[in-house]
Amino acid sequence: MTRPVFEITKSATFEAAHYLDQGPADSRYRRLHGHSFRVEATVRGAALGQDGWVADLAELDDALRAITGELDHGLLNERPGLETPTLENLCLHFAQQLKPRFSGLSRIAVSRPSVGESCALTVGD
Repeated sequence: MTRPVFEITKSATFEAAHYLDQGPADSRYRRLHGHSFRVEATVRGAALGQDGWVADLAELDDALRAITGELDHGLLNERPGLETPTLENLCLHFAQQLKPRFSGLSRIAVSRPSVGESCALTVGD
């Protein structure tokens, strides 16, 4: 039998403001505004070690909360790499922060639930 492959996911939330410089001069996106964000990080792999885990969910939770804590109640545009804080760039930001610690990181999803918007990034090796 082949070794089973699992996916584990942890999520966290944060509140942040941003603005976008794209689009028409009178675009509502150019004005400073805020959102409630939800981010999900998925790690994929075989269950390994004595514990039979893909990764330690508590460690993933701690890492995710550390990143969201840096963004929470701040202006995303002021963060390096998020000068244009689209959902796509937020996905990349989380992936870049988490991949060094979690080699099996396979997916990042960032959403703004109150407006029904989301973006997912498939993370490669």
